[in-house]
Amino acid sequence: MDLRALVVCPDQDSAKLLSVVLSELGMTVDHTPSISRGFDLVESQRFDAIVFDYRADQSSEEFLARLRQSAKNRSCLLIAVVDGGFNARPVFGLGANFVLYRPLSSERTRLSLRAACGLLRRERRRAPRARLNSTASVAYPGTPEINAVLTDLSDGGTSLQTANPLPSAAKVYFEFSLPGQRERVRLSGEVAWQDSTGRTGIRFLDVPQSSRRLMQSWLQQNAVATPTATPASQSPVTPSQEIPATPSPSAPASMPSGKPALVSNAGNRRTERRLSCKVGAEIYRLGADVPNRVNLSDISEGGCYVEMPSPLSGRSGVEILVRTASTKLRIKGQVIATHPGFGMGVRFMFRDSAEREEVLRLLAVLGPGPSLNEELR
Repeated sequence: MDLRALVVCPDQDSAKLLSVVLSELGMTVDHTPSISRGFDLVESQRFDAIVFDYRADQSSEEFLARLRQSAKNRSCLLIAVVDGGFNARPVFGLGANFVLYRPLSSERTRLSLRAACGLLRRERRRAPRARLNSTASVAYPGTPEINAVLTDLSDGGTSLQTANPLPSAAKVYFEFSLPGQRERVRLSGEVAWQDSTGRTGIRFLDVPQSSRRLMQSWLQQNAVATPTATPASQSPVTPSQEIPATPSPSAPASMPSGKPALVSNAGNRRTERRLSCKVGAEIYRLGADVPNRVNLSDISEGGCYVEMPSPLSGRSGVEILVRTASTKLRIKGQVIATHPGFGMGVRFMFRDSAEREEVLRLLAVLGPGPSLNEELR
């Protein structure tokens, strides 16, 4: 997957460091020191990420405002570079997803951009999606046909729920009917990602023209273009308002095994990139010293999902302790959603920018780990 980045930065040393790191991360990088030239590039070309040297002046604010109104780049990942000690709240309010602080150091820049670009790859969607709940027949070499539940659909892929994991290296064959259609869609695909709840992302490979016409007709009828008209990045959040993407039990699918399936509908509304993971942690209710040993199955810059059969009561204050081979993170948060029998969504409560950077550091450490399942849909 080719990713493109634009660096709008007048400082040559900073621009060189940013361009080198982004190139190391496999991105094609364009650089301009001029905001006016940046306007032209944003209007004429599409970028997956834009790194902007924010100077808290009218030109900077105009650039961010026009970026979020751009037809080509309003939903791109926006990384703002600000002065150390600067209150980043207004920048998040203008649509920034990440913030880097001056002076830029090689180590911190690599950690932060590695986390940002890793999340971008996992969450990048080649086409808008429409939600559905439809049964599909799935087959792959060496096994009998199985049933699955499609939970969303785009022109390039789908997400589905299965009782057992699909093989990660095999070609998978699908047959399904879309709601309101009599003809069946037949195509093949490959596994792009899987998580611990049985959800699987599929990237389509061989799609006959007849099947493609059926899908395109259904997608048009179900207004699949709607999410792009109001992208998540046009409703930016401040650090105190960040909402983690958490699995939602509001749309359970009935699986062949009879087990309920956790189907997340957060994909069309999340404002943050996230990592699907399986990380052991300890969680404490604020004011108590009794640890609850849990797993984090979802983590983003703004929060996480805690797998916990008996979740804490809504709006409880908590403290989460995560240890890895190279880092230890202790962060406070607030419970914002509870799903008895499954777990709870927690929003991180940052005291300062240093705590936010610690979360970015954790994301960078987890990014290449074997316990993570890349989400590309």
